[in-house]
Amino acid sequence: MKQAEKGINQVSLADKLRAYRRRPGSFILLLFVLISAAITILSLGYLVVYVLVKGVPHLTPSLFAWEYNSNNVSMMPAIINTILMTLLTLVIAAPLGIFAAIYLVEYAKKGNKIVTIVRVTAETLTGIPSIVYGLFGMLFFVLALKWDYSLLSGSFTLAIMVLPVILRATEEALLAVPNSYREGSFGLGAGKMRTVFKIVLPSAMPGILSGIILATGRIVGETAALIYTAGTVAKVPKSVFSSTRTLAVHMYNLSKEGLNTDQAYATAVILLLFVIIINLASDLIAKKFTNANSGAK
Repeated sequence: MKQAEKGINQVSLADKLRAYRRRPGSFILLLFVLISAAITILSLGYLVVYVLVKGVPHLTPSLFAWEYNSNNVSMMPAIINTILMTLLTLVIAAPLGIFAAIYLVEYAKKGNKIVTIVRVTAETLTGIPSIVYGLFGMLFFVLALKWDYSLLSGSFTLAIMVLPVILRATEEALLAVPNSYREGSFGLGAGKMRTVFKIVLPSAMPGILSGIILATGRIVGETAALIYTAGTVAKVPKSVFSSTRTLAVHMYNLSKEGLNTDQAYATAVILLLFVIIINLASDLIAKKFTNANSGAK
């Protein structure tokens, strides 16, 4: 049996080699793909190893003190602020992005000009530099609405920034759900809303979570927009109108001052752990949704 499988693999490999000889362009594209994958993996590996080597030796208990001062340069307030900023931003942006995508895919008529305008606008907003969002947030939320440098100003600015990401990811996830699911639900007598929320959304949940993960990564790593809107106060906020400093801003300030570069690398390690934990948690949730859908079918 094993010999037969080995022979089949050898034949398939030989067929592939003949195909590449007949079509050298395919072989060149394959090489480009392999080279790109190797460069990506090596770059990521180098970055992770470099941050860990430079930062782990400087992770001391003083960096996790409850209060920040010039002696301990604690990152604990920044860690709490990062969690608060992420949660508040997602509470604002995720429902808007998901429900807007549901309307565009499930309820809007085909060929609707509004749908085209929204999609073009979302794609355009995705490419705008974060410093532009920061300037807009400072002019509108900080100055016009008089929210000052605060957690709320930063959250609303970041919500505008990540909204297109969540919207487009949710839209693509909904479009990927086969129409047969909808037709089967309608055939059993379910209404439009029940079909969307009981059949379509659970099937699209892994893709929606991917969009939320991308948005979360951008929130956690954002600096420019928050410097102009949330400020740089290294304290746990007493209210949504208090100025805050996230981990990324904390790391930026430490490296900019030049006096605590080692602690800045240690902060980078915690940021890296944040991203890894978020990705692992989202993978587990996505697998649960996938398994639940498979069981339901």
